[in-house]
Amino acid sequence: TVNSTGKLCVGCAIGTRENDKLRLAALVKEGVDAIILDSSQGDSVYQLNMIKHVKATYPDLQVIAGNVVTSNQASRLIQAGADALRVGMGSGSICTTQEVCAVGRGQATAVYHTSRYASMHGVPVIADGGIQNSGHIVKALSLGASTVMCGSMLAGTHESPGKYMLTGDGQRVKVYRGMGSLDAMKKGSSTRYLGEAQKIQIAQGVSGTVRDKGSVRNLIPFLAQAAKQGFQDFGASSTEAAHRMLEDGSLKMEVRSGAAQHEGGVHDMHSFEKKRW
Repeated sequence: TVNSTGKLCVGCAIGTRENDKLRLAALVKEGVDAIILDSSQGDSVYQLNMIKHVKATYPDLQVIAGNVVTSNQASRLIQAGADALRVGMGSGSICTTQEVCAVGRGQATAVYHTSRYASMHGVPVIADGGIQNSGHIVKALSLGASTVMCGSMLAGTHESPGKYMLTGDGQRVKVYRGMGSLDAMKKGSSTRYLGEAQKIQIAQGVSGTVRDKGSVRNLIPFLAQAAKQGFQDFGASSTEAAHRMLEDGSLKMEVRSGAAQHEGGVHDMHSFEKKRW
């Protein structure tokens, strides 16, 4: 995506504290196209006030707010001026929020209900978390999301941060840490979880390693083509067409039993090698 000057659009994340207003001003000076308000729970007075500040000070600057998982949460952020929403809480591969805090929602349910409300106001939704394969991208987009975040899927690629290392069994891996992990909190992410003043830091994520996935130059085309074929199979020519089908009832979904999920994967094979492309 390019902006009005023909340059690639750039978005930058900031927090919701007073000192983030200084970071915001510096980013605007450098020509940032969109601001992402980085918070694990976006329905807070901190984020509402920051959205209002951004819109009052830089009315043409796009604001992506979140994270939220309900239409009520989305309503408050949209009313404050959010241009887009990130949806997802506790569904990421390295997130333990649902286990530790009993807060969150199933990602498919969150995307569906939040997108349905946001679409009434012309606000797009980003499905953030839970994407493990190309089929999940198809589901997220067909449930109402306009795009997806693929953190764990892109972790371990050549272009992702960090250096490769070898494990004891010879696997080539990179370190991947959740923003709610203690490792990340030591680097300053605790403000994201409103815990910077706490004596005891409560982790809402883990740190670990992910296997080498090669280059995004190979992975992204595969994911894009697989998603296109999924849309072709259920009869939608675009994301907008899928959203129309969902709205008019011509696109229907069912909950699959454990047996159905089993038969939907590879089974009854003595051996096989699973290659993505």
